[in-house]
Amino acid sequence: MAANFAPAMKEIAASFGRHSGHEVILSSASSGKLAAQIQHGAPFDIFLSADQAKPLALAKAGYAVPATRFTYAIGALVLWSANEAIQGSERQRLEAGDYQKLAIANPRLAPYGKAARETLQALGLEAASRRHWVTGENIAQTYQFVASGNAELGFVALSQLRLLGRAPDSDKANQQAFGWQVPSSMHRAIRQDAILLSKAESNEAANQLLSYLKGEDARAIMRDFGYDSADDAANDTANDTANSTH
Repeated sequence: MAANFAPAMKEIAASFGRHSGHEVILSSASSGKLAAQIQHGAPFDIFLSADQAKPLALAKAGYAVPATRFTYAIGALVLWSANEAIQGSERQRLEAGDYQKLAIANPRLAPYGKAARETLQALGLEAASRRHWVTGENIAQTYQFVASGNAELGFVALSQLRLLGRAPDSDKANQQAFGWQVPSSMHRAIRQDAILLSKAESNEAANQLLSYLKGEDARAIMRDFGYDSADDAANDTANDTANSTH
Protein backbone atom coordinates (compact mmCIF):
# COMPACT_ATOMS: atom_id res chain seq x y z
CA MET A 1 0.00 0.00 0.00
CA ALA A 2 1.01 3.63 -0.43
CA ALA A 3 3.13 4.79 2.50
CA ASN A 4 0.76 7.65 3.36
CA PHE A 5 -2.06 5.15 3.97
CA ALA A 6 -0.10 2.65 6.11
CA PRO A 7 -1.27 3.85 9.57
CA ALA A 8 -4.94 3.82 8.55
CA MET A 9 -4.61 0.46 6.80
CA LYS A 10 -3.09 -1.15 9.89
CA GLU A 11 -6.28 -0.36 11.80
CA ILE A 12 -8.49 -1.43 8.91
CA ALA A 13 -6.61 -4.72 8.58
CA ALA A 14 -6.99 -5.40 12.30
CA SER A 15 -10.72 -4.65 12.13
CA PHE A 16 -11.09 -6.85 9.03
CA GLY A 17 -9.26 -9.66 10.83
CA ARG A 18 -11.64 -9.51 13.78
CA HIS A 19 -14.66 -9.69 11.46
CA SER A 20 -13.39 -12.27 8.97
CA GLY A 21 -10.74 -14.33 10.74
CA HIS A 22 -8.28 -13.59 7.93
CA GLU A 23 -4.82 -12.23 8.66
CA VAL A 24 -3.62 -9.42 6.41
CA ILE A 25 0.10 -8.98 5.78
CA LEU A 26 0.92 -5.41 4.82
CA SER A 27 3.79 -3.96 2.82
CA SER A 28 4.18 -0.20 2.37
CA ALA A 29 6.41 1.93 0.16
CA SER A 30 6.01 4.62 -2.47
CA SER A 31 3.40 3.67 -5.03
CA GLY A 32 5.96 3.81 -7.83
CA LYS A 33 8.23 1.30 -6.10
CA LEU A 34 5.32 -1.03 -5.36
CA ALA A 35 4.10 -0.90 -8.96
CA ALA A 36 7.59 -1.81 -10.15
CA GLN A 37 7.77 -4.69 -7.66
CA ILE A 38 4.40 -6.01 -8.87
CA GLN A 39 5.67 -6.05 -12.45
CA HIS A 40 8.69 -8.04 -11.25
CA GLY A 41 6.56 -10.71 -9.56
CA ALA A 42 6.18 -9.47 -5.97
CA PRO A 43 3.77 -11.78 -4.05
CA PHE A 44 1.03 -9.19 -3.50
CA ASP A 45 -2.72 -9.72 -3.90
CA ILE A 46 -4.03 -6.14 -3.64
CA PHE A 47 -2.47 -2.80 -4.57
CA LEU A 48 -3.52 0.37 -2.71
CA SER A 49 -1.93 3.23 -4.60
CA ALA A 50 -1.56 6.92 -3.73
CA ASP A 51 -2.95 7.82 -7.14
CA GLN A 52 -5.18 6.52 -9.92
CA ALA A 53 -2.60 6.28 -12.68
CA LYS A 54 -0.56 3.33 -11.42
CA PRO A 55 -3.45 0.89 -10.81
CA LEU A 56 -4.83 1.82 -14.22
CA ALA A 57 -1.46 1.21 -15.86
CA LEU A 58 -1.12 -2.18 -14.14
CA ALA A 59 -4.60 -3.15 -15.33
CA LYS A 60 -3.79 -2.16 -18.92
CA ALA A 61 -0.58 -4.20 -18.75
CA GLY A 62 -2.43 -7.30 -17.52
CA TYR A 63 -1.11 -7.32 -13.96
CA ALA A 64 -4.46 -6.42 -12.36
CA VAL A 65 -8.19 -6.99 -12.81
CA PRO A 66 -9.64 -3.81 -14.41
CA ALA A 67 -13.20 -4.25 -13.07
CA THR A 68 -12.00 -4.28 -9.44
CA ARG A 69 -10.41 -0.80 -9.52
CA PHE A 70 -12.08 1.80 -7.27
CA THR A 71 -11.23 4.90 -5.25
CA TYR A 72 -10.82 3.81 -1.65
CA ALA A 73 -9.75 7.17 -0.17
CA ILE A 74 -9.44 10.84 -1.03
CA GLY A 75 -6.65 12.74 0.68
CA ALA A 76 -6.75 16.27 2.08
CA LEU A 77 -4.00 18.88 1.83
CA VAL A 78 -2.97 21.25 4.64
CA LEU A 79 -0.59 24.21 4.61
CA TRP A 80 1.14 23.78 7.96
CA SER A 81 3.93 25.13 10.13
CA ALA A 82 5.59 23.48 13.14
CA ASN A 83 6.28 26.95 14.56
CA GLU A 84 3.49 27.66 17.05
CA ALA A 85 4.00 31.40 16.55
CA ILE A 86 2.98 30.99 12.91
CA GLN A 87 0.20 28.45 13.33
CA GLY A 88 -3.14 29.89 12.33
CA SER A 89 -1.66 32.42 9.91
CA GLU A 90 -0.12 30.07 7.34
CA ARG A 91 -2.24 31.22 4.39
CA GLN A 92 -1.67 34.90 5.18
CA ARG A 93 2.10 34.35 5.34
CA LEU A 94 2.06 32.42 2.08
CA GLU A 95 0.15 35.17 0.29
CA ALA A 96 2.37 37.89 1.79
CA GLY A 97 5.57 36.02 0.89
CA ASP A 98 6.56 36.16 4.56
CA TYR A 99 8.72 33.01 4.66
CA GLN A 100 12.07 31.72 3.45
CA LYS A 101 11.33 28.08 2.57
CA LEU A 102 8.15 26.35 1.43
CA ALA A 103 8.13 22.54 1.45
CA ILE A 104 6.13 20.66 -1.17
CA ALA A 105 6.31 17.08 -2.42
CA ASN A 106 7.71 16.70 -5.92
CA PRO A 107 4.77 17.60 -8.19
CA ARG A 108 6.08 15.30 -10.93
CA LEU A 109 6.09 12.25 -8.66
CA ALA A 110 3.71 12.74 -5.74
CA PRO A 111 -0.07 13.32 -5.87
CA TYR A 112 0.10 15.65 -2.85
CA GLY A 113 2.83 17.65 -4.58
CA LYS A 114 0.74 17.97 -7.71
CA ALA A 115 -2.17 19.19 -5.59
CA ALA A 116 0.10 21.70 -3.83
CA ARG A 117 1.27 23.15 -7.13
CA GLU A 118 -2.33 23.41 -8.37
CA THR A 119 -3.19 25.26 -5.15
CA LEU A 120 -0.36 27.72 -5.72
CA GLN A 121 -1.56 28.20 -9.29
CA ALA A 122 -5.11 28.84 -8.05
CA LEU A 123 -3.75 31.46 -5.65
CA GLY A 124 -1.62 33.02 -8.40
CA LEU A 125 1.51 32.32 -6.36
CA GLU A 126 3.36 29.57 -8.24
CA ALA A 127 5.94 31.81 -9.93
CA ALA A 128 6.53 33.99 -6.86
CA SER A 129 6.94 31.01 -4.53
CA ARG A 130 9.02 28.72 -6.73
CA ARG A 131 12.44 30.03 -5.64
CA HIS A 132 11.48 29.22 -2.04
CA TRP A 133 10.50 25.60 -2.72
CA VAL A 134 12.11 22.77 -0.80
CA THR A 135 11.00 19.68 -2.69
CA GLY A 136 10.48 16.35 -0.94
CA GLU A 137 10.72 13.07 -2.78
CA ASN A 138 7.34 12.16 -1.28
CA ILE A 139 4.84 13.53 1.24
CA ALA A 140 6.62 11.80 4.16
CA GLN A 141 9.91 13.59 3.44
CA THR A 142 8.04 16.85 2.88
CA TYR A 143 6.46 16.53 6.31
CA GLN A 144 9.90 16.04 7.87
CA PHE A 145 11.16 19.27 6.27
CA VAL A 146 8.40 21.18 8.05
CA ALA A 147 8.38 19.26 11.33
CA SER A 148 12.14 19.75 11.71
CA GLY A 149 11.87 23.50 11.10
CA ASN A 150 13.93 23.37 7.90
CA ALA A 151 10.95 24.97 6.15
CA GLU A 152 8.67 27.47 7.87
CA LEU A 153 5.70 26.41 5.77
CA GLY A 154 4.80 23.27 3.87
CA PHE A 155 1.97 21.45 2.15
CA VAL A 156 1.42 18.18 4.02
CA ALA A 157 -1.31 15.56 4.28
CA LEU A 158 -4.06 16.01 6.86
CA SER A 159 -3.64 12.32 7.68
CA GLN A 160 -0.05 12.99 8.83
CA LEU A 161 -1.17 15.69 11.25
CA ARG A 162 -4.03 13.56 12.57
CA LEU A 163 -1.74 10.59 13.13
CA LEU A 164 0.65 12.67 15.23
CA GLY A 165 -2.08 14.49 17.13
CA ARG A 166 -1.20 17.77 15.45
CA ALA A 167 -4.67 18.30 14.06
CA PRO A 168 -8.00 17.78 15.82
CA ASP A 169 -10.54 15.32 14.54
CA SER A 170 -13.32 16.51 12.28
CA ASP A 171 -15.78 16.96 15.16
CA LYS A 172 -13.64 19.47 17.04
CA ALA A 173 -13.71 23.22 16.55
CA ASN A 174 -10.83 25.60 15.88
CA GLN A 175 -9.43 23.58 12.99
CA GLN A 176 -7.71 26.64 11.53
CA ALA A 177 -5.28 26.84 14.47
CA PHE A 178 -3.61 23.70 13.16
CA GLY A 179 -2.94 24.94 9.67
CA TRP A 180 -4.91 25.97 6.62
CA GLN A 181 -6.81 23.03 5.16
CA VAL A 182 -6.83 23.74 1.46
CA PRO A 183 -10.34 23.79 -0.04
CA SER A 184 -10.78 20.84 -2.38
CA SER A 185 -11.92 23.27 -5.09
CA MET A 186 -8.34 24.58 -5.39
CA HIS A 187 -6.89 21.35 -6.74
CA ARG A 188 -7.94 18.13 -8.40
CA ALA A 189 -9.04 15.49 -5.92
CA ILE A 190 -6.23 13.38 -4.46
CA ARG A 191 -7.88 10.10 -5.39
CA GLN A 192 -6.19 6.93 -4.18
CA ASP A 193 -7.23 3.80 -6.08
CA ALA A 194 -7.22 0.14 -5.09
CA ILE A 195 -7.12 -2.83 -7.43
CA LEU A 196 -7.03 -6.63 -7.21
CA LEU A 197 -3.94 -8.12 -8.82
CA SER A 198 -4.46 -10.76 -11.48
CA LYS A 199 -2.73 -13.56 -9.58
CA ALA A 200 -5.28 -13.12 -6.74
CA GLU A 201 -8.42 -13.07 -8.91
CA SER A 202 -9.76 -16.24 -7.26
CA ASN A 203 -8.47 -15.39 -3.77
CA GLU A 204 -11.60 -15.17 -1.60
CA ALA A 205 -9.89 -13.38 1.30
CA ALA A 206 -8.46 -10.70 -1.00
CA ASN A 207 -11.86 -10.10 -2.56
CA GLN A 208 -13.43 -9.88 0.91
CA LEU A 209 -10.84 -7.28 1.97
CA LEU A 210 -11.59 -5.12 -1.06
CA SER A 211 -15.30 -5.28 -0.20
CA TYR A 212 -14.51 -4.42 3.42
CA LEU A 213 -12.65 -1.28 2.29
CA LYS A 214 -15.93 -0.03 0.81
CA GLY A 215 -17.89 -0.57 4.03
CA GLU A 216 -18.78 1.80 6.84
CA ASP A 217 -16.33 0.32 9.37
CA ALA A 218 -13.38 1.04 7.10
CA ARG A 219 -14.75 4.45 6.13
CA ALA A 220 -15.02 5.45 9.80
CA ILE A 221 -11.34 4.61 10.32
CA MET A 222 -10.39 6.55 7.19
CA ARG A 223 -12.30 9.61 8.38
CA ASP A 224 -10.44 9.47 11.71
CA PHE A 225 -7.19 9.66 9.74
CA GLY A 226 -8.36 12.59 7.61
CA TYR A 227 -9.46 10.80 4.45
CA ASP A 228 -12.78 11.03 2.65
CA SER A 229 -14.30 8.12 0.79
CA ALA A 230 -15.50 8.68 -2.76
CA ASP A 231 -19.11 8.72 -1.47
CA ASP A 232 -18.25 11.21 1.30
CA ALA A 233 -16.61 13.52 -1.23
CA ALA A 234 -19.63 13.29 -3.54
CA ASN A 235 -21.94 14.18 -0.65
CA ASP A 236 -19.69 17.12 0.34
CA THR A 237 -19.79 18.41 -3.22
CA ALA A 238 -23.57 18.03 -3.36
CA ASN A 239 -23.94 19.90 -0.06
CA ASP A 240 -21.61 22.66 -1.23
CA THR A 241 -23.63 22.99 -4.42
CA ALA A 242 -26.92 23.05 -2.51
CA ASN A 243 -25.59 25.65 -0.07
CA SER A 244 -24.31 27.82 -2.89
CA THR A 245 -27.79 27.97 -4.40
CA HIS A 246 -29.40 29.33 -1.20
